[in-house]
Amino acid sequence: MKKLPLFNPIYGIRPAESKAQEIIAPPYDVLNSAEAREFAKDKPLSFLHVSKAEIDLPEGADVYSEAVYEKAAENFRKMLDAGVLIREKKPIFYVYRLQMGEHVQTGLVVGACVDDYDANRIRKHEFTRPVKEDDRINQIKHVKAQTGPGLIAYKQIPEVDAVIKRTVKNPPEFSATGQGGVIHTLWLLDNDADIKTIADAFEKQKAVYIADGHHRSAAASRVKKMMVAERGAAHKGDEPYNTYLAVAYPVNEMKIWDYNRVVKDLNGLAPEKFIEELKKSFEVKEMTGQAKPAARREFGLYLGGQWRLMKPIVKTPSKEDDPVKTLDVSVLSDLVLDKILGIKDLRKSDRVDFVGGIRGLAELEKRVNSGEMKAAFALYPPSLDELIAVADDNQVMPPKSTWFEPKLADGVVSNPLL
Repeated sequence: MKKLPLFNPIYGIRPAESKAQEIIAPPYDVLNSAEAREFAKDKPLSFLHVSKAEIDLPEGADVYSEAVYEKAAENFRKMLDAGVLIREKKPIFYVYRLQMGEHVQTGLVVGACVDDYDANRIRKHEFTRPVKEDDRINQIKHVKAQTGPGLIAYKQIPEVDAVIKRTVKNPPEFSATGQGGVIHTLWLLDNDADIKTIADAFEKQKAVYIADGHHRSAAASRVKKMMVAERGAAHKGDEPYNTYLAVAYPVNEMKIWDYNRVVKDLNGLAPEKFIEELKKSFEVKEMTGQAKPAARREFGLYLGGQWRLMKPIVKTPSKEDDPVKTLDVSVLSDLVLDKILGIKDLRKSDRVDFVGGIRGLAELEKRVNSGEMKAAFALYPPSLDELIAVADDNQVMPPKSTWFEPKLADGVVSNPLL
């Protein structure tokens, strides 16, 4: 049985050109049910009717219930039958551009080889949670398609760049404005020679890297195993379920934002005593305005209506020591959250929460000023090189280390199982 290449063209399912603006929707995991219900109000074609189908059931419905997945499948079939979603007649790649303000990134929609994910050629940097994997598996099995793409980073490849640049000179299939004013533009890349160039170029790569979408990737791997078992001798190895839906961008075009921390209490310490403890490991300087870190090893602290800038005065790990321990999120955890505040496990503690950097430092102030949180810590964002170093070392980053913007939209392209 022949192994598939790292990246494969897919029988994509995409919006009809005239319907794209009505269909594309925020990723399923950035809105809760109430927000999704509000977002899709008076939008019967919004892809949230597939990705968050509980919005079409009575309020309070269990989001993991069979009824939700059945409704998602029903809504997806209706959109296909009505012709507002179109399945390609042959497997192709797509060029997918995201534009958020001045930031532009242009990459490829692909079918990433599940076997390469299993073999860690598509490298991970996060743990997954079984309940979230199970949710994606149920969604995929009922809808019979992967409807939410994973985000993959790759090191720049000149021949791939050349194909993309040539493709985007053509009129796009559609361009639509999504959440936050992000512009999503899609081109069909259906020239056989270009398809071969891309597949061959990526097949030469030692590794690519999951930036976001670890649960989508892990779910696709488990779905493939189920499909192989179900199909038995009918399994050939080249069916669409042997790949998973992903959008790949060159690392030089991607943007990681800070992922900040807010804490509910100071572990019994008065604010003055907490600052004293901090000064054993940090220079702590009061600021007249916000303390937004401008470089690695700078940390902003918001406490009692006052911003402070913190810089370590003790030796911290280097990447030669350990690519995880050297991350700023690890330094903050080791020297502050664990050592002083007693927060040992970020995945389980209910004393800490996380705020994506796109919300700005004003959101940190808001969470503390409201009394909900006691203090906030602003971080400098990690680099793609740091993410790659962790993945290449077969390690994982601490929870909530990376926040990528702009976000991919759901509904732009789906990957059918068969």
